[in-house]
Amino acid sequence: MKKTSDLRIRFVDPLISPQALKDSYPLPEDSADTVVESREAIQRILARKDHRLLAVVGPCSIHDYKAAIDYAERLKELRDRVGERIYILMRVYFEKPRTTIGWRGLIIDPQLDGTYHISEGLTLARRLLIEITGMGLPAATEMLDPIVPQYVDDLISWAAIGARTTESQTHRNMVSGLSMPVGFKNGTDGNLQIAIDAMASARHPHHFIGIDQEGKTSVLGTNGNTDTHIILRGSRTGSNYRKPEIVYTAELLKEAGFLPAIMVDCSHGNSDKRPEQQEEVLRSLLESRKSGCREVIGFMMESNLLGGRQDIPRDLSQLKYGISITDPCLSWEKTEQLLLYAYEHHQLVD
Repeated sequence: MKKTSDLRIRFVDPLISPQALKDSYPLPEDSADTVVESREAIQRILARKDHRLLAVVGPCSIHDYKAAIDYAERLKELRDRVGERIYILMRVYFEKPRTTIGWRGLIIDPQLDGTYHISEGLTLARRLLIEITGMGLPAATEMLDPIVPQYVDDLISWAAIGARTTESQTHRNMVSGLSMPVGFKNGTDGNLQIAIDAMASARHPHHFIGIDQEGKTSVLGTNGNTDTHIILRGSRTGSNYRKPEIVYTAELLKEAGFLPAIMVDCSHGNSDKRPEQQEEVLRSLLESRKSGCREVIGFMMESNLLGGRQDIPRDLSQLKYGISITDPCLSWEKTEQLLLYAYEHHQLVD
């Protein structure tokens, strides 16, 4: 009989099960306390019962364990200083969506060389999240591959669904079962309705195919996730962070039956991927909030130890410490300056 399947599969390499990885790196009590407390705080912010601004801040992507811990220690110290008005989570992104090809993140290619040691990547991700949350610093990430949450979701306080996947039914199903609050980004073309439709879909129960903790293919039934919000991230054709866009988005959310909760991404289409432009976006959203846009509940910023970006060199010994290998980022010094500015200019009175 002629073969008709797996014609383009080169090999199949069994992956460690979620439970086996969790047995090797169990959730510590201090990390669990961080996750539970922070998820509850985010829920209150989304419901406008807590008037602090939610800030998701950190590298565009994680590629260096040591540098990530270095950054986390600095951010934790700053978080403690501004926590009365700004509620900071560290952006700990392990997966990167690609329009065509490119490095896909620490989980998929932890050695940065196309060897794709995914079990190693999952292990590094879990170890890093345990260390960061153990400091008392909540972690935020993008959920891209629908299998990955089974390995790390117990350590994540907030998650994003990116512009390329917000319209995906697979990701809407996944969000309906995630245990943390989730932000949906507008589409890369600026479409807001797909994010609002995603929120509407995710708040309902779903049934879909996934894996259980033992790694067995299973039917997963969910309760739905009502802790969702929209993220304005700009588009290929321009920004959408100013007050008129915020007001328009709020009206669309109200029409769809939501209490408007809007996060502004200071990077991506809103900054035209120019890190210095993130300052203008932040100042604008703070002014919008001050002038009455209570729907603005937070912001995202991409920053690293050092500003800018670098390509991955063939000789990895030439990789510069603390500089992004994906989108360009703000330096730590500028990040600290802007978060202190946000602290000084955000008023809790609502």
